[in-house]
Amino acid sequence: MAHLYYIHDPMCSWCWGFRPVLEVLMSRLPDNITSSRLLGGLAADSSQPMPDDLRIRLQSTWRKIGKRIPSTRFNFDFWVRNTPRRSTYPACRAVIAARSIDPEMEDSMIVAIQQAYYLQARNPSDDTTLIELAMEIGLNEQQFSKLLNHSSTQQKLDSEIAQSLLLGVRSFPSLVLQHEESYWPVAIDYLNAEPMLELIHNLIDTDF
Repeated sequence: MAHLYYIHDPMCSWCWGFRPVLEVLMSRLPDNITSSRLLGGLAADSSQPMPDDLRIRLQSTWRKIGKRIPSTRFNFDFWVRNTPRRSTYPACRAVIAARSIDPEMEDSMIVAIQQAYYLQARNPSDDTTLIELAMEIGLNEQQFSKLLNHSSTQQKLDSEIAQSLLLGVRSFPSLVLQHEESYWPVAIDYLNAEPMLELIHNLIDTDF
């Protein structure tokens, strides 16, 4: 058995662009390959407003993604309706909290965060937004709120960040294929799952 790691951050705009192809990739993995997600954590907790130069740079990144992956949509109203902060750890903890309550809800929380951020101009750096999203996908408000900033949730995030670094991951999204003691980076293709599937098949056939 081999294992494919997907390393991401729910507020990573390239991860948002990659999502449709990722879904195809995961649905077509060979039966002898398991998979899991790791949260890489883009930006630690911060209460400071995002500097103007970073706001400009991120909006430019959104436009770049829109050109490279034409099916990707962004709502630029986010930048005028909110006070952005360079803080993605809250969203990462929200994914872990949802997973802790019900493992089947992990992806639902990721989708809810991405859609809130990129389509609905809501700020997933705010706990209030994350609690609203948890309720919208059917999670218990009290249970989720307790877990969101619990020390055990942060410890789990720290552990996943550390594991991502051990896998050699420094950017998101990333894919790493493991078999026994061997680890192989899988180059991301934002438009087509086929090259990644072909590489995975070749690695299994020739190197394992």
